Order: sequence, then structure tokens, then C-alpha cells
Amino acid sequence: MFKLKTKFLAYAAVLLLVVVLASYKFNHSKVALDATVDKNAVLMKVLMQGLSSAHFHPKKIDDNFSKEVYKTYLERLAFNKKFLTQADIAQLKKFETDIDDEVKKGSYEFFEFATNLFQTRVKETEGLYKEILAKPFDFTVAETVETDVDKLEYPADKAALKEAWRKYLKYQTMLQLSDLIDIQEKAKENKDSKVVQKSMAELEAEARKKVVKTYEDFYRRLGQTDKEEWMAIYVNSITNLYDPHTEYFPPKDKEQFDISMTGRLEGIGAQLQEKDGQIKIMEIVPGTPSYRQGELKAGDIILKVAQGRQEPVNVEGMRIDKAIQLIRGKKGTEVRLTVKKPDATIKVIPLIRDVIIIEDTYAQSALIQDKRKVGYIKLPTFYADFARKGGRNSGEDVKNEIAKLKQEGATGIILDLRNNGGGSLPDAVEMTGLFIPEGPVVQVESSGAAPNVLRDRDATTQFDGPVVVMVNSFSASASEILAAALQDYKRAIIVGSSSTYGKGTVQQVFDFDQVLPSEYNALKPFGSLKLTTQKFYRINGGATQLKGVTPDIILPDLYTYIEQGEKEQEHALPWDEIKPADYKTWSKPTLNVERIKANSKQRIANNELFNAITNQAKSFKARADMSNYSLKLADYRAMQKKAKEESSKYETLQKSAPAINVTALKADLATAKSDTVKINRMNRFAKSLNKDIYLEEALNVVKDQFSE
Repeated sequence: MFKLKTKFLAYAAVLLLVVVLASYKFNHSKVALDATVDKNAVLMKVLMQGLSSAHFHPKKIDDNFSKEVYKTYLERLAFNKKFLTQADIAQLKKFETDIDDEVKKGSYEFFEFATNLFQTRVKETEGLYKEILAKPFDFTVAETVETDVDKLEYPADKAALKEAWRKYLKYQTMLQLSDLIDIQEKAKENKDSKVVQKSMAELEAEARKKVVKTYEDFYRRLGQTDKEEWMAIYVNSITNLYDPHTEYFPPKDKEQFDISMTGRLEGIGAQLQEKDGQIKIMEIVPGTPSYRQGELKAGDIILKVAQGRQEPVNVEGMRIDKAIQLIRGKKGTEVRLTVKKPDATIKVIPLIRDVIIIEDTYAQSALIQDKRKVGYIKLPTFYADFARKGGRNSGEDVKNEIAKLKQEGATGIILDLRNNGGGSLPDAVEMTGLFIPEGPVVQVESSGAAPNVLRDRDATTQFDGPVVVMVNSFSASASEILAAALQDYKRAIIVGSSSTYGKGTVQQVFDFDQVLPSEYNALKPFGSLKLTTQKFYRINGGATQLKGVTPDIILPDLYTYIEQGEKEQEHALPWDEIKPADYKTWSKPTLNVERIKANSKQRIANNELFNAITNQAKSFKARADMSNYSLKLADYRAMQKKAKEESSKYETLQKSAPAINVTALKADLATAKSDTVKINRMNRFAKSLNKDIYLEEALNVVKDQFSE
């Protein structure tokens, strides 16, 4: 779809939690409780009271605040500047300095006016794409299209709006056409008779048809966006002004947040895909209700969903997230799916919902068979189930993985935190303590209070051999706490991108249904507010906020030249530092970090694959900076050819790289016994690591520590 600025901010990603639920007192004396009470007015009141009373750095609610909310909501509402004209913006401008007054009294006139205007323009533009895509494009004409929305102005009038659509639809068609040409050329080269060779005119028509389908789906999904969802977008235009991690969750989004934190959900265990307005079963998850019941299969299309014996709801044409809300439910309850089988037969399948465990959430380990055995632990997130007594948590799981690795003779450990966006603060502290004697791990500061030093109080060390921690630019929050602490103690060598993400703030989740008194029960649920309440600091006194953690050994990757992380987010809290905590560095043995760095630097310089990655990163940066594209097919094809040639060189080198000998743990295979699904999963995991060039260098760094 349209080019959007993406954030590495979703649910548990880049999140650090102290507790899952918190509370503050809601002053509801000014909200009348009668038949006319407005749920959104109550939401605005409770939201603003939470932001003003509990945020780490509250904002002044004035005209400048109003202008920021106005700008942010407009950017999110009319995200591509292809719906509203300058005349529309002139109408909206009158609200620019009114929003502060609105939120103080719990009203939202700007939201109502702007959203209604946008929805009107959406209906008007729906016919545009069909009209434009009804005719062939000429891809020999010398013209360009700007795809960076920040460089675009709102169209002056409806004629300019139509021209903006024409160019962008032509661009989208060109991308599809180029792909179709590639498919046809490859088939011709491989003498594949299954692919019918078509003329350029036929391919162009097929490309336009694909774009039509894309926009039919887009407008269908947009039409299913309800007022609660628009309100959530507006509310987050307010919350994100405080910092990027302060966020409102409407009730259904809070459920998804909980799933990401615990790795558990209640449902049927089927992976779904929305395509052509249909909800299709892509995969049945082993060990789940769908798997045990046996009738639901990959390829089935869900037509209707019923809660037990209630009237079924038609889900054809429904947005997939809305269909999922109907399918999920409490453990032990029944859901009945009316499905269409691949042979067109219709069947009603009853399923009893159960707890589904998302195994990919959890820590997993493998053994690297080298001259010395080295353990590898992959931690996707710092998960913790705060709600259930005895619930699974990452700190305890990593402790267990270390024990298994030691049992199998591992004398060094590589802890992989790449792409780990954070999670539970207590687990980050607990995990650090597995590698050090007792001592401080992180300093946490609340607004206006002295820093609180969080410590590992267990004098025992679970592992005292060489440790390497792998990170990248998407390692955030709790990952940064662990990496920073082990670096400050000189307990581990940190290996990875030039810097981690740089998220140094702590959040709490306030459930509005618990904050609001019982008088509001008829209006519940209200959702939750994830609120930044603290900042954290390394034990050396420096913040990870904005700057992140700089690894001891920096490895080139595709994002080397791309500016990203917290420092690129609007309204991020600033970096600062406080007094260091009192701690002693590791001395069993003392790490010669400079020597280890020098060895690694030499290996990287002589590694053909790392040199290829550096060249790819430069090309990736050049392409990322490009936003104005030629609409001549020949120009686009030439650019794509160059990119593919570079990628092909890298893939050839990667295939020729020596493989690391990685195996599943004997203890895990023994536990799985005859469960072939689990055994295959373990073996696939181990196999996925054997060509990882970053893991190979991490292994070399472990070996360098042995030679100290």
C-alpha cells in the first residue's frame, strides 16, 4: 500500500514492565452519570488524569500541545495525502488550537469533524482507482512519482488529487508488471510450459487487475474500521506526544498485548490468512484443539462462526482481526466453524477452546559442537506471566537452559538477544544474576525521586565460563539492561550492530476498568493505558535511552548505514546520566577486551561475506534514501536488475560459507520421546543456525576467551 513510516513499537516490543496492573484515583465528580453519558468523554477524562498524574514527564496542556495533537492525528488519518485537499485542511485548521480545551473538558469535536470528513473523502476516492485502472498505462513516458509523504503537499484541488492517484497507481502497476515479467522470463529460461507466455499488453492488463484487487481489499478493510478503532488512533495521537511508548490499548488490543507478554492465548490453534475477502486456514498447530479434533484442515475456508449453539455470524469479507475475535474465547467454551472444504462441501466443525502455547515466544537452546562444546540460547522476548500463579517466566527458563547445557558439557555460552524487544524488568534482573555474584544490575528512577538500585541478591553464579551476548539494532529495553550490566561488569563480550535500540524507559499498564468505580460498569470495557513512569540507567550511571548499548565488537549488517532506533522517534525522552552504582567487575578471569576486539576486527576484515554485507548495506542505504522514482519501466527494471545482482553475489557467498555444527540437546530430544512434531521443531531450530555468520563470529569470540 502507500509508503508509511514504520516503527519498531508494537505490543511487547520495546517494552519494559515492572508490573502489569497499576492504579491511580479517578476524579469522576464532573462526569454526569445519566442516560446521556458518553463513553468516549469518560475515556478522555480518565486518560488525561492518568497522563497528568502518573507519567514520568507530564506535559503542559496548552495551544502548543493542541498543535501537536492536530498534526499527529492528521498524519495518521490522512497518512498518504491522497484523500484530503488543501481546502479540507483549511476547514480542519480552525481546530488547531482548540484541542487542549477539548481534552480538558473531555470532549473531542476535532476528532469527530476530522474523522467524518476523512470518511466522506474515502467514499469519494473509492471510484478514482477503478476509473484510473480501467485504462492501460504508458510506461515509456518520462515522469516520476514521489513516494515519501513528508515531501508531498496536500493536493490543491480534486484535479490535483486525481493526478496524485494516477501517478501512484501507475507506480503500483509498474511494480506488479515487473514481477510478472520476471516470472515469465524465468519460466522461459527453465522451459516451464505451465507458465503461459503473454504479450506485454496482456501482462500490463494483468498487473492493473492485481492493483485493482489490492485496493478493493484496502477499501473493504477501511470500511470495516469502527468508531472505537478511530478513537484509539486519535487517543494515541495524544499519548504518543508524551513519549513513543505511552500508548492506549482498546480492549481487544490489550488481549493481544497479554499474549505477546505470556506466549499464551485461548483459542483453537489454527493459523489464518485473509485473502480475497475469505478467511483461510493456513496451518493447524500440533497439540491444539483443532489438531486433536481432526476435522479442520489447512485449505479450509471459514464461512461462519458461532458461539456454541448461538446464531452463526457470517465472516465472508470480514477483516481477519475481527474474525479472530469471534474465534478466540475462554478455555472450555465451544465455537462452531462453518467451513468450505477444497472440494466445495460445507461442514460445521465444533471445537472446544483451550490454552494455546506459542512456543516461539520461549527460550530455546542448542549445542555447538566445536573443539569445545559451546551452548547457544535464543531468547525472543523477556516474557512473564504475571497473571497466573506459577506462570512461565524467562528468567527461570534461561536458568533451566543453562543447567541443561552444562549437563551436556558446554563450557561457554552464547546468549542471543537479537530482535528481542524487551519485556519483564524482574526477569532481566534475574537473568543477569545467573552470570554474576550478587550486586547491582540496573538503576531505576521515578519522577522526582532518588534512583532505586535493583540488585541480584543471590550470591551463587549459575555459569562462570565465557559468555558472549549477541545483539542488534532491534534489541531493546530489557535486552539493553542485561547487555549493559554484563558489559559494565566485564562479565561478557557484547557482539552485534553499532548500537542497540536505545529504549531506556519503564512502563506500567493501567487497566481503566479497575481505575473506574462501579458506577461505570455499564460502559465498560474501556481498555488500558501503557504509561511511561520511570527511566532506567546502567550501573555505570549512563542511560541507555537514545544511545543504546554499544557492543564491544561491532559487526556489519544490512542496517549499518540506516539511522534507526529510539533516537529517530518523535517525542522520545532525552539521554542523561546519574551517579554510578557501587559494583566490582568480574575477575575470574579478567577479560582482555581490547585483545579480543583486535582479533575479531582482523577476522571481519578478512571475511569475504562480511565485506559483501558492508557493500550491500551501502546499496540498501542508497535505495532507502530514494523516494522519487521514474515511471519508465525500463528505468525501474535496470534498478531492480542491479539490486538482484548484488543480492545474488551475497547469496552465493553465504551458501559457500562453512557450516557450524549445531545440534539439538539430548535432554530435549529425550523429553520429546516419540513426539515427531517437537523433534522436528528442535532439529529445524538447530539447522537454522548452521549458516549464521554472526553466530560463527560469536563462537570465535568465545574461543578467544578460552585462550586468555
